[in-house]
Amino acid sequence: MANFLNKIIGLGARKKEGSVLGVDIGSSAIKIVQLKKEKGRAVLENYGELALGPYAGFGVGQATNLPKEKIIEALTDLFREAGITTKNAGISIPMGATMISLIEMPALPEKQLATSIPIEARKYIPVPISEVVIDWWVIPQRGESKEASSPGKSTIDVLVAAIHNETMRTYQEIKEKMGLMDGFFEIEIFSAIRSVADSEAPLIMIADMGAGTTKLAMVEYGIVRNTHTISKGSQDITSMLSKSMGISIAKAEEVKRSFGLTGELGGKKLEDIGGLSLGHIFSEVNSVLLNYQKRYNKTVDKVILTGGGALLKGMLEMAKNNLKTEVVVGDPFTKVESPAFLEETFQEVGPEFSVAIGIALKALQGR
Repeated sequence: MANFLNKIIGLGARKKEGSVLGVDIGSSAIKIVQLKKEKGRAVLENYGELALGPYAGFGVGQATNLPKEKIIEALTDLFREAGITTKNAGISIPMGATMISLIEMPALPEKQLATSIPIEARKYIPVPISEVVIDWWVIPQRGESKEASSPGKSTIDVLVAAIHNETMRTYQEIKEKMGLMDGFFEIEIFSAIRSVADSEAPLIMIADMGAGTTKLAMVEYGIVRNTHTISKGSQDITSMLSKSMGISIAKAEEVKRSFGLTGELGGKKLEDIGGLSLGHIFSEVNSVLLNYQKRYNKTVDKVILTGGGALLKGMLEMAKNNLKTEVVVGDPFTKVESPAFLEETFQEVGPEFSVAIGIALKALQGR
């Protein structure tokens, strides 16, 4: 059983000096963040973003499904333009390429769990176990240690993650072709959590809105309790604008980036058009929120929006009107030291870099 989940959760990391790199390969763009450690603080050295649409013959902002050769080409271009030299890097793996389940197990000794969990996981993984890499981690209750079992408990919750072998081979090849021999992998939502969540928060939801999907995670005191993926993202707003206004996808993307969900264009309110796509997303977010609260009799303190979709004008206001709890926009750059003159820029682009910063912070700790 491959031991990648402890990297995701962040257990037992060793400190490592020198520059590190976080690489977020999204569906519409690649984001990179280079950090170094100075006096115990993470210091920003470099960052960059490259749209993937043009590598597929699409426009900027459009979601793609590029073959690994094109991803390597795009990474090579971005590394060259940004002047990246470090080989110590973490690379994100999309949640869409993973299966994450929370399962209840008897409170067995760790050796017995290691045998029992792969058998139990078959009920939750819709492919043969031989076709995936799996790992698991016992989720502690608040105040418990991270041991496999606690005296007096009859059952425990176990987070199980599975990644298809073919996906792992693809990302391994990308890592090797880029010369990142010190590289490691992490499922993207865990990187986002590290960069925007407060480990002392009793219960929050992270909502990471990308171009093609929206990823949700319920987090208690920094511990992931549940995850969920919605098969819609900011690209659906672009498509709705294109259809409603009779304009090209490229033009609709320009309108979305310029006006977001505010104002009118051609006599039509952009909030109403965008709301047709966002209605489904917010409805599903509310469903996850309410079901979790009902099941565990706990109240979600707030939802933290992150990802490129969180940057759209009017998105925060619409989320506040539709979600049944407090909503804020995450700012991952607060976790790193950076030049003061870039503060305004980072407030405008911050949510887009939550995954890249989160995985760079992990790389900075050392693997």
